[in-house]
Amino acid sequence: MTNTGTNTGTNTGTDPGTYTGHAAPGGPAAERRLPGLTINKISVGPMDNACYVLTCTASGEQLLIDAANDAARLLPLIPQLVTIVTTHQHADHWQALAEVAATTGARTVAHPLDAGPLPVPPDRLVEHGDTIDVGEQALTVVHLRGHTPGSIALLWTPPAGAPHLFSGDCLFPGGPGNTQQDPQRFTSLLDDLEDRVFGPLPDQTWVYPGHGDDTTLGVERPQLTTWRQRGW
Repeated sequence: MTNTGTNTGTNTGTDPGTYTGHAAPGGPAAERRLPGLTINKISVGPMDNACYVLTCTASGEQLLIDAANDAARLLPLIPQLVTIVTTHQHADHWQALAEVAATTGARTVAHPLDAGPLPVPPDRLVEHGDTIDVGEQALTVVHLRGHTPGSIALLWTPPAGAPHLFSGDCLFPGGPGNTQQDPQRFTSLLDDLEDRVFGPLPDQTWVYPGHGDDTTLGVERPQLTTWRQRGW
């Protein structure tokens, strides 16, 4: 984790509600209702890990991004859970994975390069460009190399409105994810962010990180040169 900060304080997208991108540690889930998906963000564990419950509004089918911690708080939110996606191998993102998978029977998904350390062998391995369905909605896998070898983000592009990117620990308000001060890993991650995220996606894209508050690509884009110059 790195560079968690405050979000924009305003909504982009089509929901008229009060969702701001903040979920208080230990507090209730922050809910965002959009045409096609309802997104619930909940902060769990001692590292303020963000877990995202995506619910297809047509079918009720659910997908969980990172069963990070505190299964007792997650399980009431996921009565129709079908899929659990783990964004990367770091242990703070899968402390509740075994319990949630066993309790719900949901299939588990991860990138092959990060599958080894997980406590549950993934039922499905995904690569860059693959899609993962949640009911009638589809998420596109974006492989972002550098935070870990197999870090992935998930991109939802609704029929109308701005895209939504669940970035794991690869992009935060104020910078890319931690690369342990390794220049090669940092360059790899920032190159992928520029080529696979900032390049093809518009400023209105809402970013849901693996810790802390949300942001948008428009807020972060002016800082890309600064990030590369500083090397983290």
